[in-house]
Amino acid sequence: MTDRGLSPADFPFRVLAVTQALWGERIAANIRAHAPSDWSVESWAAPRLIPPIVDDPETFLPASLPKADLVLALGEVPGLAQLIPDIVRTSGAKAVIAPIDRNESLPPGLAVQLKTWLDAMGVPSVYPKPFCSLTETSCNRTPLAAPYDDPTIRRFAQHFGRPQFKAVVENGRIVQLDVLRDAACGCARLVAAGLVGTSVDESIEKAGMLHHHFPCLASMNQDADYHDTLMHVSGNILQDALKEEVRTHLTPVAYLRPDNLVEQEKI
Repeated sequence: MTDRGLSPADFPFRVLAVTQALWGERIAANIRAHAPSDWSVESWAAPRLIPPIVDDPETFLPASLPKADLVLALGEVPGLAQLIPDIVRTSGAKAVIAPIDRNESLPPGLAVQLKTWLDAMGVPSVYPKPFCSLTETSCNRTPLAAPYDDPTIRRFAQHFGRPQFKAVVENGRIVQLDVLRDAACGCARLVAAGLVGTSVDESIEKAGMLHHHFPCLASMNQDADYHDTLMHVSGNILQDALKEEVRTHLTPVAYLRPDNLVEQEKI
């Protein structure tokens, strides 16, 4: 708790989105459009050309940045990650979310280095891979699942991250699908709108198609940790979230028992 018994959620929430191109710009725009009324969402468009090794961060930074509680590091080249500690110092941010939808933007070794720098500053950070794996307590999927405990990041993840739905089903069809937590890019909101009127039994497959048609901007390159593409991992996260909500309405799968099946004797 903070002074006078107030929690962090009782204060306005300031988010600074650092972008470079379409991927980050779309995320920032969606968050700005659908954030709670007590949030302020500012953006800084970083230079698109930043060398792999940055000797002098001040060369690429503006004279000032908006004050922030949370920095969203939405860079598209590795050089931007090297600016994040200085961005945190200038903005006064309490935490950082640096999502990884493309390994080329934030390679594993650089993510570890960035976390080391921020830890030394006393600033918590998470690296959801992909961004839509973020929840209020963890990020990533097995084998990368990682818990965290930070109120600033949690406040963001209450509204954006791993999709969460609330469905109304009548006569086997989805008649209403509310988005309790949207993907940061806005994909869950689009999928929900496209599933109204759909048969529950067809909804999981259709959700996957809508996810790809959004289009998801996560990488289609094979990821060494997941042995899959991050786009497919993202699609599976969304489909799993929908399945959790409509599971009780799905028609049970029928299993056929061959006539000539012989039960193995129990020893």
